[in-house]
Amino acid sequence: MLCHFPVLLTEIMEGLEEKLRGLSIARRCRPEEPTYLLDVALQPAGLLAVSCSNFTVHLHNKDSLDLVGEYRGHSGPLCGVVFSHSTPDLLYSGSADGTVRGWDVRRPGTEAVQVFKSDPSHSYCSLDLSCGDALLCAGTEQVNEEDSFLVFWDVRKPGGKLLGVYSESHSDDVTQVRFHPRDKDRLASGSTDGLVNVFDLSRGAEEEALLATCNSDSSAGSVCWSGPGYTQLLCLSHDEGLHLWDLGQLDTDEPLTVFSTSDARSLTPLTDGGGVDYLVGGRWLEEAQKLMVVGGKNNGDLHLMECGDGGLRLLRSLEGGHASTVRCFLWDPAAEALVTGGEDAQLLLWKPGGEDLTTGKREPMKSRSALRLKSRPHKKHGYQRDRKAAKTLNHTD
Repeated sequence: MLCHFPVLLTEIMEGLEEKLRGLSIARRCRPEEPTYLLDVALQPAGLLAVSCSNFTVHLHNKDSLDLVGEYRGHSGPLCGVVFSHSTPDLLYSGSADGTVRGWDVRRPGTEAVQVFKSDPSHSYCSLDLSCGDALLCAGTEQVNEEDSFLVFWDVRKPGGKLLGVYSESHSDDVTQVRFHPRDKDRLASGSTDGLVNVFDLSRGAEEEALLATCNSDSSAGSVCWSGPGYTQLLCLSHDEGLHLWDLGQLDTDEPLTVFSTSDARSLTPLTDGGGVDYLVGGRWLEEAQKLMVVGGKNNGDLHLMECGDGGLRLLRSLEGGHASTVRCFLWDPAAEALVTGGEDAQLLLWKPGGEDLTTGKREPMKSRSALRLKSRPHKKHGYQRDRKAAKTLNHTD
């Protein structure tokens, strides 16, 4: 049977490319209140959670994109949404207001059922939940111009027990925290200090838990576990750098770097001869054993690329959907569908053979509330510092 494995893998990869080639818009959702769509999470049971620039969390039906509810309660920019794995009716959202909130998606519009906090000076800019649903981790913005923290809670305890913080591994905003999809104790974190750290939380204290530090030589924007067995780590920087490391080489003399470039925008020439304007993010597609990286043009066009040791290879371009920068995406393997959201306030569902059942062309829908955010994807909010600067300015005036 082993001799047939390469043939089977090739067929799977070709099958994915065929599915991507057939993608077209199946549904389009425009909220009544224009707002940037920043992050999206999937509940396999049938819901999408979307964090918005007006500090709300929207719930959508994943097949129709119909809005089925929303949550209000945060008073600062959101930094992410994630569903519980074992209790999919529980949704978590983090915010620069210094809280992580748990919501019951069976009761849209109600108050948070859990509120997690740490030090009053902490402003969160990243969030994730372990695959075992025990640990919640949030990364903070820089505090006192030199410190930043990884904050941990045990969500199984009543009210969410604060377990402690890691404080020595990053010196600037922790822009991303990502638990390993299969190892509940493995955590990766990225920061605007340029470092991407990998921890084994089972070792306890921060110094012992730190397994590896990779340097992106820039401000790390997003981090993604990838590769067979999720032994690789993808980092996309705020200035469009791309770095792929193989953590399976930690105990060897082999280099960790699989591929690295300080600017990935021009690596995949498009049909017009140019390159993408920005990178949205990456996603390991387990079924196809491919690492997909999504890039975009400022006019809203999207380009799906495969990333490997040879760099980037264009798989499919998606045009005519969004009207401005795309902020988030997810791949739904069960439905073989792509969901995208962005600064035009649109949530789009792309499926093979899809037909857009909504009317009207794509139109920009800029949001006044979005002016609180940086114009480029992934940029840190700088919420607390913006507020301090505003207070100082007002005082001076």
